[in-house]
Amino acid sequence: MKRRTAREKALQALFQIDVSDIEPKEAIEHALDEAESDPFMEQLVYGTLERKQEIDDQIKPHLVKWTIDRIANVDRAILRMATYEMIFVGEIPHNVSIDEAIELAKTFGDDKSSRFINGVLSNIKKSLELQ
Repeated sequence: MKRRTAREKALQALFQIDVSDIEPKEAIEHALDEAESDPFMEQLVYGTLERKQEIDDQIKPHLVKWTIDRIANVDRAILRMATYEMIFVGEIPHNVSIDEAIELAKTFGDDKSSRFINGVLSNIKKSLELQ
């Protein structure tokens, strides 16, 4: 499975978990739709879930006039997954994570999602580079 496809499937699973409160294994099975699982996709799903509080703590300072709970479900899932990737998956450059998140937002979000995602993740990238 290509990484872009793995990210799409991971996003679908994270969205289902967030909205339907189902178990991660079940959400992954639904997202895969009988396709074979992928280690990168599973890393994104389980890693994002395991570090959700840390990830949210990184996102919150960059939300201007928003709270994490008010963000559209799909945008929140994209932000969490991309932030996880930027912080905890060292071999992927931040710009790649941001670009992939923007593409996911264009596909799954609304008209303003990609700009919103880009702004928040770019600010997270700057703060990470200062650390």
